[in-house]
Amino acid sequence: MLKLFKNLGKKEILYVIICTIFIVVQVFLDLKIPDYMANITVLVQENTNNISDILKQGSYMVMCAFGSLTSAIIIGYLAAYIGTSFERKLREKIFLKVQSFSMQEIKQFSTSSLITRNTNDVTQIKMFIILGIQMLLKAPIMASMAITKIANKGFEFSIITTIGVIIILCLITFLIILVLPKFKIIQSLTDNLNKITRENLNGIRVIRAYNASNYHIKRFNSANNDLTNTNLFIQKSMALLSPVMSTVMSGISLSIYWVGAYLINEANMLDKINIFGNMVVFSSYAIQVILSFMMIVMLFVLYPRASVSARRINEVLDTKESIKNGLIKSDTTSIKGEIEFRNVSFKYPDAEEYVLKDISFKALNGQTIAFIGSTGSGKSTLINLIPRFYDVSDGEILIDGVNIKDMDLDYLYSKLGYVSQKAVIFKNSVKNNVLFGNKIGKKPNKKALESALEISQSNDFVDKLDNKVNTLIAQGGTNISGGQKQRLSIARAIAREPEIFLFDDSFSALDYKTDFILRKELNKKCQNATKLIVAQRIGTIKDADQILVIDNGKCVGIGTHEELLNSCKVYQEIANSQLSKEELKNA
Repeated sequence: MLKLFKNLGKKEILYVIICTIFIVVQVFLDLKIPDYMANITVLVQENTNNISDILKQGSYMVMCAFGSLTSAIIIGYLAAYIGTSFERKLREKIFLKVQSFSMQEIKQFSTSSLITRNTNDVTQIKMFIILGIQMLLKAPIMASMAITKIANKGFEFSIITTIGVIIILCLITFLIILVLPKFKIIQSLTDNLNKITRENLNGIRVIRAYNASNYHIKRFNSANNDLTNTNLFIQKSMALLSPVMSTVMSGISLSIYWVGAYLINEANMLDKINIFGNMVVFSSYAIQVILSFMMIVMLFVLYPRASVSARRINEVLDTKESIKNGLIKSDTTSIKGEIEFRNVSFKYPDAEEYVLKDISFKALNGQTIAFIGSTGSGKSTLINLIPRFYDVSDGEILIDGVNIKDMDLDYLYSKLGYVSQKAVIFKNSVKNNVLFGNKIGKKPNKKALESALEISQSNDFVDKLDNKVNTLIAQGGTNISGGQKQRLSIARAIAREPEIFLFDDSFSALDYKTDFILRKELNKKCQNATKLIVAQRIGTIKDADQILVIDNGKCVGIGTHEELLNSCKVYQEIANSQLSKEELKNA
């Protein structure tokens, strides 16, 4: 928890100091009210009928109450500002940290867990700060000042208050032992509920198509009941606090008045008024002492969950990135769009077997290099090594003669136009989705938009939309087809005008005609860009300058379509499964 507090800025620390000053003022004014009450009690007992003196003491009480109220408002405002400002900084820091993660780090945490940590966990810390500033600072100040006030007001009254404090401390200890373990699992249960909800929403079509709604309802209810029952146990346990605190406070007041009545009855006439005044004052101050411990109890209620949240947040912030940023931020050679794999091997973290083994090839500027192979052979993994979603285990990848590990990541990404296997569309207009791919610092322009839509063959459906390029695309692109989403994601890469295109099976949702025209236009109008294409269809890649056949992570063949038909058995099998004998002859 203390580690997170290092994120407090100078302004927030200044506000904490100001809060402390106003808390001292508030406590001082609150504790002055019983003194004026005691004076009024004495004045009434003396039967002097001096109404002006009584009203004077009463006006002091009102002014103290108003000053206390004003201080409380200021403290609440400043505490809320500190907590909210800290929450904003912490969320931003977590978000930026996650943005720097490679796929290796992201897989250490589930998506639902990262969402919970950046929302629910941060909120727990904020609430602890807001209430902690008001209670953690106020409780010891109030307790110490109240105890000082009642130190010489009666030994018997002090014993009664001490017994009440001991009862409360015993209750706190019992609750900590009983409830603390539950706080440690409640956040993981929240993660699980978020994960199930997210899976259900993402897979709603499949769930309905397979009549699996009842199964997912039962699954959700099970996770929901686990979280609910744990929360209910905590709330029921904490519910003991209120009645016990009320009983203790009422019992202290009753005991003080009962003992006070006995002492007054046994005292002589001169001491009766002093004892009565002390009894009234002590009763008020004893309640203040109990309230101080009650504030500490509230902190004990909030702290365990906040502590668990802080630990979970620190797990994210303390995770070391496996992808280190390089130092090269500009071109160091005259080479453009050249990419080379030198004896590249890769295996996933903690895995024993290599996914890719000893891959070597070189793509020159303007060339098209294609990758084909069976499902799970490692084609997509190979493409994902170039933008450093993972780093190679052995060997090196060079772009324009420079090892990509030596490149600044922003500089590396500026050279690439990446189209993922699953088309990613943002909730925005067609225009903004396409121009999202422009280079950083480059102003989007109408010409780039039109060119990208034309090359990607998106014009035929964009022109039919109600608002053309300004039509809003729903989240995830649910209001357009899979092929349309894929074409827009390709248009995004084209609008970027990169040196190197990376197509990770990005033509699979296109019909053969659209596929053919798109690739023809791409080669014609982006002829100076190098293209790396992962594909399942022979027809998509047969015109490539080089084709790499990947099988079980190894390159078992490299050459043109005609060369591989004659020399590579794996390629022959793929070709025979997709093309007729007549098509093979004419290829």
